Amino acid sequence: MSSRAWPATSDPGLQPERTTLAWSRTMLSLLVASAVGLRWLPHYGPAVLALPLLTVAAAAAVVLGARRRHTRSVHGIHRESVHAAVGPVAAMTLVCLALGVVGLVLVSAD
Repeated sequence: MSSRAWPATSDPGLQPERTTLAWSRTMLSLLVASAVGLRWLPHYGPAVLALPLLTVAAAAAVVLGARRRHTRSVHGIHRESVHAAVGPVAAMTLVCLALGVVGLVLVSAD
């Protein structure tokens, strides 16, 4: 069996697909946050560009890692050895925390 092929799973809940959809929704949310950051540009000036850059970079990381995470999940279910993706979840937590802090600073500075 090729390492690229996805083995058939007997998972009735299609867990890898649900997880991939959740990461896709996360990417979409990051792009919406980026649009909000761009909307703040005329009011706060060029310093606010850090917000859209951070969110677009995080969205790109989600997209680039999506296939690898999905393949790892499918193969893990097939081998009955699935491990949590702690790194991407921790990184996304830090990005969301940074977005919240930047948003609070910008709103409270007004």
